[in-house]
Amino acid sequence: MDNQQSTGVIKRAGKRATEEFDKNKVFSSVQAACLSVRSPEGDADMIATIVSDLVDLWRSTRYAVTSHDLRRVASDHLKDLAPEAAYLYKHHQLVL
Repeated sequence: MDNQQSTGVIKRAGKRATEEFDKNKVFSSVQAACLSVRSPEGDADMIATIVSDLVDLWRSTRYAVTSHDLRRVASDHLKDLAPEAAYLYKHHQLVL
């Protein structure tokens, strides 16, 4: 599957409408998690770019993914780069 091809994101176990994958959403949420743990802005941007690129590559081989899958894959990559931000990202609904 081509990276440019649309992947459907199934929201909240199908309780909300499916939407197209948006790499910018992954970037923004990872960046926000990094900034929340006081990572310098440049580091947060770099980490968010790396993680969003890796998530985009992963999802490009799938027709549809769940929002939970996206969060899991992003947090797995993020934990190697910014463990505190990864924890916050993974557990955002419990922490925020």
